[in-house]
Amino acid sequence: MYSLEQLKIFVAVCEAGSFSAAARQLKRAQSGVSQAISNLEIAINQDLFSREKNTLSLTSQGSALLPIAKSILHQQKYFDQKVESLNKDYEHELIVAIDDSVINDELIEILSPLAEQFPTTNFEIVIASTFDVEELIRSGEAHVGIVYVDGELKVDMDFFTLGNARFLTIASPIHPLAALDLVTETDLKSHRQCVHRSAQKKELWFSYKISSTAWYANSHMALVELVKKNVGWAVVPELLAHQYIKNGDVISLPISHEYDGWFTMVGCLVSRSHVSGPVLRSVISRLQQYCLLDKRWVLRNN
Repeated sequence: MYSLEQLKIFVAVCEAGSFSAAARQLKRAQSGVSQAISNLEIAINQDLFSREKNTLSLTSQGSALLPIAKSILHQQKYFDQKVESLNKDYEHELIVAIDDSVINDELIEILSPLAEQFPTTNFEIVIASTFDVEELIRSGEAHVGIVYVDGELKVDMDFFTLGNARFLTIASPIHPLAALDLVTETDLKSHRQCVHRSAQKKELWFSYKISSTAWYANSHMALVELVKKNVGWAVVPELLAHQYIKNGDVISLPISHEYDGWFTMVGCLVSRSHVSGPVLRSVISRLQQYCLLDKRWVLRNN
Protein backbone atom coordinates (compact mmCIF):
# COMPACT_ATOMS: atom_id res chain seq x y z
CA MET A 1 0.00 0.00 0.00
CA TYR A 2 1.31 3.44 -0.87
CA SER A 3 1.71 6.17 1.74
CA LEU A 4 1.05 9.91 1.82
CA GLU A 5 4.78 10.42 2.26
CA GLN A 6 5.44 8.59 -1.01
CA LEU A 7 2.88 10.80 -2.78
CA LYS A 8 4.55 13.88 -1.34
CA ILE A 9 7.92 12.74 -2.72
CA PHE A 10 6.33 11.89 -6.09
CA VAL A 11 4.88 15.41 -6.40
CA ALA A 12 8.16 16.97 -5.21
CA VAL A 13 10.14 15.11 -7.89
CA CYS A 14 7.69 16.20 -10.59
CA GLU A 15 7.86 19.83 -9.50
CA ALA A 16 11.63 19.87 -8.98
CA GLY A 17 12.40 18.02 -12.23
CA SER A 18 14.87 15.48 -10.81
CA PHE A 19 15.53 13.18 -7.87
CA SER A 20 18.52 15.24 -6.77
CA ALA A 21 16.62 18.56 -6.82
CA ALA A 22 13.71 16.99 -4.93
CA ALA A 23 16.11 15.55 -2.37
CA ARG A 24 17.60 18.98 -1.73
CA GLN A 25 14.13 20.51 -1.44
CA LEU A 26 12.98 17.80 0.97
CA LYS A 27 16.35 17.74 2.77
CA ARG A 28 16.76 14.01 2.21
CA ALA A 29 19.33 11.74 0.67
CA GLN A 30 18.90 11.26 -3.06
CA SER A 31 18.97 7.48 -2.60
CA GLY A 32 16.04 7.75 -0.17
CA VAL A 33 13.99 9.76 -2.66
CA SER A 34 14.75 7.30 -5.46
CA GLN A 35 13.84 4.36 -3.24
CA ALA A 36 10.55 5.97 -2.20
CA ILE A 37 9.54 6.40 -5.84
CA SER A 38 10.48 2.80 -6.62
CA ASN A 39 8.42 1.58 -3.65
CA LEU A 40 5.45 3.69 -4.81
CA GLU A 41 5.66 2.23 -8.32
CA ILE A 42 5.72 -1.28 -6.86
CA ALA A 43 2.77 -0.53 -4.57
CA ILE A 44 0.54 0.71 -7.40
CA ASN A 45 2.04 -1.55 -10.10
CA GLN A 46 2.63 1.41 -12.44
CA ASP A 47 5.73 3.06 -13.91
CA LEU A 48 5.58 6.75 -12.99
CA PHE A 49 8.79 7.91 -14.64
CA SER A 50 10.70 7.04 -17.78
CA ARG A 51 14.42 6.75 -16.98
CA GLU A 52 15.74 6.30 -20.50
CA LYS A 53 18.99 8.07 -21.47
CA ASN A 54 19.37 9.43 -17.93
CA THR A 55 16.48 11.83 -18.56
CA LEU A 56 13.64 11.82 -16.06
CA SER A 57 10.19 12.27 -17.54
CA LEU A 58 6.68 11.31 -16.54
CA THR A 59 5.06 8.33 -18.19
CA SER A 60 1.45 8.58 -19.35
CA GLN A 61 0.48 6.77 -16.14
CA GLY A 62 2.48 9.26 -14.07
CA SER A 63 0.85 12.20 -15.86
CA ALA A 64 -2.59 10.76 -15.16
CA LEU A 65 -1.86 10.20 -11.46
CA LEU A 66 -0.02 13.46 -10.70
CA PRO A 67 -3.10 15.74 -10.38
CA ILE A 68 -4.82 13.14 -8.20
CA ALA A 69 -1.76 12.92 -5.95
CA LYS A 70 -1.76 16.71 -5.62
CA SER A 71 -5.45 16.65 -4.75
CA ILE A 72 -4.90 14.01 -2.07
CA LEU A 73 -2.09 16.03 -0.52
CA HIS A 74 -4.24 19.16 -0.61
CA GLN A 75 -6.99 17.31 1.23
CA GLN A 76 -4.48 16.10 3.78
CA LYS A 77 -3.37 19.69 4.36
CA TYR A 78 -7.00 20.77 4.79
CA PHE A 79 -7.56 17.89 7.22
CA ASP A 80 -4.52 18.93 9.27
CA GLN A 81 -5.70 22.55 9.29
CA LYS A 82 -9.14 21.49 10.47
CA VAL A 83 -7.64 19.39 13.27
CA GLU A 84 -5.49 22.35 14.28
CA SER A 85 -8.52 24.64 14.31
CA LEU A 86 -10.41 22.18 16.51
CA ASN A 87 -7.48 22.09 18.91
CA LYS A 88 -7.41 25.88 19.01
CA ASP A 89 -11.21 26.21 19.24
CA TYR A 90 -11.43 28.14 15.98
CA GLU A 91 -14.99 28.89 14.94
CA HIS A 92 -16.12 26.85 11.93
CA GLU A 93 -18.44 29.61 10.68
CA LEU A 94 -18.66 33.37 11.05
CA ILE A 95 -21.46 35.51 9.65
CA VAL A 96 -21.02 39.23 9.00
CA ALA A 97 -24.20 41.16 8.17
CA ILE A 98 -23.71 44.53 6.45
CA ASP A 99 -26.12 47.27 5.42
CA ASP A 100 -26.34 47.17 1.63
CA SER A 101 -25.06 50.72 1.14
CA VAL A 102 -22.20 50.47 3.66
CA ILE A 103 -20.22 47.70 2.00
CA ASN A 104 -17.33 48.96 -0.12
CA ASP A 105 -13.92 47.90 -1.46
CA GLU A 106 -12.03 49.16 1.59
CA LEU A 107 -14.23 47.16 3.95
CA ILE A 108 -13.77 43.96 1.92
CA GLU A 109 -10.02 44.62 1.81
CA ILE A 110 -9.99 44.78 5.61
CA LEU A 111 -11.83 41.45 5.93
CA SER A 112 -10.24 39.46 3.06
CA PRO A 113 -6.92 38.59 4.84
CA LEU A 114 -8.98 36.50 7.27
CA ALA A 115 -9.34 33.89 4.50
CA GLU A 116 -5.63 33.08 4.79
CA GLN A 117 -5.47 33.52 8.56
CA PHE A 118 -8.39 31.14 9.16
CA PRO A 119 -8.49 28.85 6.09
CA THR A 120 -10.93 26.33 7.61
CA THR A 121 -13.51 28.86 8.80
CA ASN A 122 -16.50 29.45 6.53
CA PHE A 123 -17.30 33.15 6.27
CA GLU A 124 -20.70 34.40 5.13
CA ILE A 125 -21.43 38.02 4.25
CA VAL A 126 -25.13 38.86 4.43
CA ILE A 127 -26.34 42.08 2.78
CA ALA A 128 -29.50 43.57 4.29
CA SER A 129 -30.99 46.82 5.54
CA THR A 130 -29.77 48.28 8.85
CA PHE A 131 -32.87 47.14 10.76
CA ASP A 132 -32.65 43.63 9.34
CA VAL A 133 -28.94 43.47 10.21
CA GLU A 134 -29.72 44.48 13.78
CA GLU A 135 -32.34 41.75 14.05
CA LEU A 136 -29.87 39.15 12.74
CA ILE A 137 -27.46 40.19 15.51
CA ARG A 138 -30.18 40.19 18.17
CA SER A 139 -31.38 36.71 17.20
CA GLY A 140 -27.83 35.32 17.04
CA GLU A 141 -28.11 34.53 13.32
CA ALA A 142 -25.11 36.78 12.62
CA HIS A 143 -21.96 37.36 14.67
CA VAL A 144 -21.11 40.90 13.53
CA GLY A 145 -23.21 43.62 11.93
CA ILE A 146 -22.34 46.97 10.31
CA VAL A 147 -25.19 49.46 10.36
CA TYR A 148 -26.27 53.08 10.50
CA VAL A 149 -26.50 54.10 14.14
CA ASP A 150 -29.73 55.50 15.58
CA GLY A 151 -28.26 56.67 18.90
CA GLU A 152 -30.23 54.20 21.00
CA LEU A 153 -28.37 52.23 23.67
CA LYS A 154 -28.03 48.57 22.64
CA VAL A 155 -28.43 46.59 25.85
CA ASP A 156 -28.54 43.16 24.18
CA MET A 157 -25.42 43.44 21.99
CA ASP A 158 -21.99 45.07 21.99
CA PHE A 159 -21.27 48.14 19.88
CA PHE A 160 -18.48 50.42 18.66
CA THR A 161 -18.38 53.19 16.05
CA LEU A 162 -16.62 52.97 12.69
CA GLY A 163 -17.11 56.38 11.14
CA ASN A 164 -19.63 58.76 9.60
CA ALA A 165 -21.74 58.67 6.45
CA ARG A 166 -23.29 61.51 4.50
CA PHE A 167 -26.66 61.17 2.80
CA LEU A 168 -27.83 63.37 -0.07
CA THR A 169 -31.33 64.14 -1.28
CA ILE A 170 -31.43 63.30 -4.98
CA ALA A 171 -33.83 63.63 -7.88
CA SER A 172 -33.84 63.18 -11.63
CA PRO A 173 -32.51 66.19 -13.63
CA ILE A 174 -35.98 66.47 -15.21
CA HIS A 175 -37.85 66.35 -11.88
CA PRO A 176 -39.69 69.60 -10.95
CA LEU A 177 -37.58 69.88 -7.78
CA ALA A 178 -34.44 70.09 -9.94
CA ALA A 179 -35.52 73.51 -11.18
CA LEU A 180 -35.54 75.04 -7.68
CA ASP A 181 -32.59 77.07 -6.37
CA LEU A 182 -33.44 75.99 -2.82
CA VAL A 183 -35.68 73.07 -1.83
CA THR A 184 -37.72 73.29 1.34
CA GLU A 185 -39.39 70.52 3.31
CA THR A 186 -42.73 71.74 1.98
CA ASP A 187 -41.42 71.32 -1.58
CA LEU A 188 -40.33 67.76 -0.82
CA LYS A 189 -43.68 66.85 0.74
CA SER A 190 -45.52 67.84 -2.43
CA HIS A 191 -43.73 65.21 -4.55
CA ARG A 192 -43.53 61.40 -4.46
CA GLN A 193 -40.77 60.08 -2.20
CA CYS A 194 -38.75 56.89 -2.70
CA VAL A 195 -38.22 55.58 0.83
CA HIS A 196 -35.79 53.04 2.25
CA ARG A 197 -37.71 50.53 4.37
CA SER A 198 -36.69 47.20 5.92
CA ALA A 199 -38.45 43.87 5.57
CA GLN A 200 -40.13 44.68 8.91
CA LYS A 201 -41.33 47.99 7.36
CA LYS A 202 -39.02 50.11 9.52
CA GLU A 203 -37.64 53.33 8.07
CA LEU A 204 -34.34 55.05 8.78
CA TRP A 205 -34.66 57.90 11.28
CA PHE A 206 -33.26 60.50 8.87
CA SER A 207 -34.99 59.41 5.64
CA TYR A 208 -38.47 58.36 6.76
CA LYS A 209 -41.54 59.08 4.65
CA ILE A 210 -42.70 62.71 4.71
CA SER A 211 -44.55 62.84 1.39
CA SER A 212 -48.19 61.90 0.95
CA THR A 213 -47.23 59.35 -1.71
CA ALA A 214 -44.26 56.99 -1.72
CA TRP A 215 -42.54 54.01 -3.28
CA TYR A 216 -40.57 51.74 -0.95
CA ALA A 217 -37.45 49.58 -1.34
CA ASN A 218 -35.13 47.85 1.14
CA SER A 219 -32.09 48.66 -1.02
CA HIS A 220 -30.55 52.10 -1.49
CA MET A 221 -29.36 51.05 -4.94
CA ALA A 222 -32.97 50.37 -5.89
CA LEU A 223 -33.88 53.88 -4.69
CA VAL A 224 -31.20 55.40 -6.94
CA GLU A 225 -32.58 53.46 -9.91
CA LEU A 226 -36.11 54.64 -9.14
CA VAL A 227 -34.89 58.24 -8.97
CA LYS A 228 -33.10 57.81 -12.32
CA LYS A 229 -36.47 56.84 -13.82
CA ASN A 230 -38.04 59.98 -12.29
CA VAL A 231 -40.34 57.99 -10.03
CA GLY A 232 -39.63 60.36 -7.14
CA TRP A 233 -36.94 61.88 -4.93
CA ALA A 234 -34.93 59.98 -2.29
CA VAL A 235 -32.33 60.29 0.45
CA VAL A 236 -29.37 57.99 -0.32
CA PRO A 237 -25.71 57.56 0.74
CA GLU A 238 -23.32 59.99 -0.93
CA LEU A 239 -20.85 57.26 -1.87
CA LEU A 240 -23.59 55.37 -3.68
CA ALA A 241 -24.98 58.42 -5.48
CA HIS A 242 -21.66 60.10 -6.32
CA GLN A 243 -21.01 58.38 -9.66
CA TYR A 244 -24.62 58.82 -10.77
CA ILE A 245 -24.40 62.53 -9.98
CA LYS A 246 -21.10 62.76 -11.83
CA ASN A 247 -22.66 61.05 -14.86
CA GLY A 248 -25.64 63.39 -14.79
CA ASP A 249 -28.15 60.59 -14.14
CA VAL A 250 -29.37 62.25 -10.92
CA ILE A 251 -28.72 65.53 -9.12
CA SER A 252 -28.18 66.44 -5.48
CA LEU A 253 -30.93 68.80 -4.37
CA PRO A 254 -30.02 71.97 -2.42
CA ILE A 255 -32.06 71.30 0.72
CA SER A 256 -32.67 74.44 2.77
CA HIS A 257 -32.54 72.74 6.17
CA GLU A 258 -29.65 70.35 5.39
CA TYR A 259 -27.71 72.00 2.57
CA ASP A 260 -24.58 69.83 3.04
CA GLY A 261 -26.55 66.61 3.42
CA TRP A 262 -27.53 64.43 6.35
CA PHE A 263 -24.75 62.99 8.50
CA THR A 264 -25.16 59.79 10.46
CA MET A 265 -22.80 57.43 12.25
CA VAL A 266 -21.79 53.99 11.01
CA GLY A 267 -21.28 51.41 13.74
CA CYS A 268 -20.47 47.78 14.39
CA LEU A 269 -22.79 45.48 16.34
CA VAL A 270 -21.44 42.31 17.97
CA SER A 271 -23.69 39.46 19.03
CA ARG A 272 -23.55 38.22 22.61
CA SER A 273 -25.06 34.87 21.59
CA HIS A 274 -21.71 33.45 20.48
CA VAL A 275 -18.49 32.62 22.27
CA SER A 276 -15.80 35.16 21.41
CA GLY A 277 -13.32 32.84 19.71
CA PRO A 278 -10.15 33.79 17.84
CA VAL A 279 -11.92 34.35 14.51
CA LEU A 280 -14.54 36.69 15.95
CA ARG A 281 -11.88 38.55 17.92
CA SER A 282 -9.81 38.99 14.76
CA VAL A 283 -12.80 40.34 12.83
CA ILE A 284 -13.51 42.87 15.56
CA SER A 285 -9.85 43.84 15.77
CA ARG A 286 -9.61 44.43 12.02
CA LEU A 287 -12.79 46.51 12.02
CA GLN A 288 -11.47 48.60 14.90
CA GLN A 289 -8.27 49.16 12.90
CA TYR A 290 -10.46 50.22 10.00
CA CYS A 291 -11.94 52.87 12.27
CA LEU A 292 -8.52 53.99 13.50
CA LEU A 293 -7.31 54.36 9.93
CA ASP A 294 -9.89 57.15 9.66
CA LYS A 295 -11.84 55.42 6.92
CA ARG A 296 -15.18 57.14 6.35
CA TRP A 297 -18.20 56.82 4.13
CA VAL A 298 -17.97 60.53 3.25
CA LEU A 299 -16.40 61.87 0.05
CA ARG A 300 -13.91 64.61 0.84
CA ASN A 301 -13.14 65.88 -2.63
CA ASN A 302 -16.49 66.35 -4.35
